[in-house]
Amino acid sequence: MKICHLTSVHARHDTRIFLKECQSLVRAGYETHLVVADGQADEVRNGVAILDVGAPRNRIDRMHSVVQRVFERALTVDATLFHLHDPELMPVGLKLKRLGKRVIFDAHEDLPKQLLGKPYLNRLSRLTLSMALKAYEGWACRAFDAVIAATPAIHDKFLRINRRTVTINNYPLPGELTAPGAPAERTGRVCYIGGISAIRGVREIVRALELTRAEVRLDLAGPFPAQELRKELQASAGWRRVDELGVVDRLQMREVLARAMAGLVIFHPLPNHVDAQPNKLFEYMSAGVPVIASDFPLWREIVYDNHCGLCVDPLNPRAIAEAIERLVADSPLVQAMGENGRRMVGERYNWESEERKLVSLYAELIGR
Repeated sequence: MKICHLTSVHARHDTRIFLKECQSLVRAGYETHLVVADGQADEVRNGVAILDVGAPRNRIDRMHSVVQRVFERALTVDATLFHLHDPELMPVGLKLKRLGKRVIFDAHEDLPKQLLGKPYLNRLSRLTLSMALKAYEGWACRAFDAVIAATPAIHDKFLRINRRTVTINNYPLPGELTAPGAPAERTGRVCYIGGISAIRGVREIVRALELTRAEVRLDLAGPFPAQELRKELQASAGWRRVDELGVVDRLQMREVLARAMAGLVIFHPLPNHVDAQPNKLFEYMSAGVPVIASDFPLWREIVYDNHCGLCVDPLNPRAIAEAIERLVADSPLVQAMGENGRRMVGERYNWESEERKLVSLYAELIGR
């Protein structure tokens, strides 16, 4: 049975789309295709046929020409079921429905909420765009055969729109990031891995490094597109304790985690963050690394119920510094928290349980 995933935004080897969902479907026996837009040509990787429509020249080109090219390439696959990963592809999904295809929309984020936190838009623009997208999203997703939600909060929103809404959490692959060495041996380094921006707390993290009395350095890994912010932080005292690594692959990520005594997830309290389940939180746990996370209710429940880290006010650099100092001073606590996190990922927060739900949904839709 032929199925096809579509993205105009994500990287071809995206962790959720390619490594988790597509690989799970290959193992389940589906002929799996993935349409991408990155200009890196077609390839077959791990049983997935990756079809490239070319990289966009700019944002406008991505929203118009690339979306059309994704649709046209999807038609050449002639799959039974199409799985969309970007809100801008909803019109493609509606066209495919009119052609009699089965369509799943995969909601990685709550985009209407995400728009409310965009700093480059004024308040009126944020509200207007958010409301318009929410209305369109609701109208389109009623027509789709199913919606996949990346978090329980997103699930609750879409369940009111489409009764066949399933939560597929973005939990880690079993054992992928498990590193040798006990967490207690990892002294003197903390890490942040992911997109680097002001709303993800990089300014507060660097300020905390300046304030901490502990001998500690930060491994900072990921894309850092805001060059003005980067220059500002490079001029600060805390930057002297930063090792900027740039974008890292999965193997390099494992190496970073192997030497970290704590992983930082210090997102600002924006609407799209408070109910999110950041992948990095569970990846730190999977690697046996204690987490220092924003003190949001959902995150606090995960961190404190599983005794795998500390929660702090994300806008308070002093609180972040004190959390770092507490872990530096208590190696047995670091070891216990790391072991607790790793155990809970092995027992509960792992991709195996989510894979079963994904394969079951596909069987239900294709077997109708």
